Formats: sequence, structure tokens, C-alpha cells
Amino acid sequence: MIQDLYSIHYNRPLTEDVWEMRICGDIHEITAPGQFLNIRLNGHFLRRPISICDWDEETAEITFLYKVVGKGTATLSQMRAGQALNVLCGLGNGFDVSKCGPRTLVIGGGVGIPPMYGLAKELLKAGKTPVVVLGFNKLAELFCVHKFRTLGVETIVSTVDGSYGVKGFVTDALPESYDYFCACGPLPMLQAVCNATTTSGLLSFEERMGCGFGACMGCSCKTKYGNKRICKDGPVLEKEEIIW
Repeated sequence: MIQDLYSIHYNRPLTEDVWEMRICGDIHEITAPGQFLNIRLNGHFLRRPISICDWDEETAEITFLYKVVGKGTATLSQMRAGQALNVLCGLGNGFDVSKCGPRTLVIGGGVGIPPMYGLAKELLKAGKTPVVVLGFNKLAELFCVHKFRTLGVETIVSTVDGSYGVKGFVTDALPESYDYFCACGPLPMLQAVCNATTTSGLLSFEERMGCGFGACMGCSCKTKYGNKRICKDGPVLEKEEIIW
């Protein structure tokens, strides 16, 4: 974990309330897809945890997406290129690509989608064939779909209202053939994915965090192996250890 000032390269809207920001700085603590940043914003007491979408070792740039849902993320959306951002980088354990099978489902819902892009890239680097399933409420909320398709991976999209792709939830769009899964999204989606899948898998949990590195114990959850901290022991946990 490192704390440093990162320079904003750009900050732009993708949809009505989803933004993409790219920052430049020290990235050596990023070791796995699914890790996150914890961002300090002036005028706000708690940092904002945001998952890493992508990172580039050659340019030392990090890309992340966020949804404007409150005062903190509204402040973040007002920042511009050239400004400095105080960031704790390389938090959490991320997805262990070595556990994934040759044909792994990469499932993302809403703001749980961005870290799955980095995961898909790492799976491809490992010689595996990810199949991506992305869930949205409606066509107007789509983002990142083109990024996955540009990778050349099969990308299935579901919308609750049927305005694009498969009508329904991500569980309505799962292919028949797969040997492992990784998922990130809201808790009801993760539980539904666990119930619908027949293989082992990894789940990345979204949780309110106080410190972001395991000191405050504010994001603890119960597992079959005792209490675990989402920020430190997670956010990625194995399907078999979850107590719903």
C-alpha cells in the first residue's frame, strides 16, 4: 500500500452518472485485477474506495470508473486534468487468475463492471478464454461494453427492461459451458450468481469502508472461516466460504 499524489490525466462522463478518470503515478503496488484505490477528497472526512479498471506499467497510468451517487463522488466529478489527487493505491487482494479455469465467466453488474475489464485482460495474458456477462438496468446505462469487445472476448449483455441484449439479469444470460466464474456487483446479484452457477468461483464484494486497509474493522463480514475484512482479506472471497 502506498499513499501519494497522482496527477489527473482526464476525467470524463460515460453516461449520465458514470465517469471515467485516468491518473498517473506510482503503480508498483498493483499486483492483481480487482484491487482498489482509496481517494481523499477535500472537505470529506472518509476516503472513497474505488476499484481499479485498468493499469499500464509503461505509462504508470491507472484508469478507474465511478458512479456519482453522493457529495464525495460529485466532488470527484468536478476535478479536472492536471489537478493532483491524494490516493492510497494497491489495496485489497484482487482476483487470483491461477484459480480460474480455461473458460471462466467474468460477470459484472453496474459499477461492479470496471474491475472485470482488468481481470479479462489478465486472463487473456494467462492463455485463458474469458466469457464476459455484463448486467445493466437499461440501454441508456451501458458503459464499457465496447472495451470488452475490443479485447476480442465473447461479451453478453443483459438489461432488466430488455432494451438491449438479453432481457433480465446476468443470471438470465449465463452460457451453458464454463468451468469457473468471477463476479463483482451488488450483493443480491452475487448471491443470485452463486445460486445459479454450478462451479467454484470468486466474488468481489462492494462494502462501505472506513480506513480501507483493515485497521478500523468497519467492513467485517462473517465467513465459514471466521470474520474477514472486505478491505484487507477481500474484496475478493471464494464462493465456498460465503455465509449468505
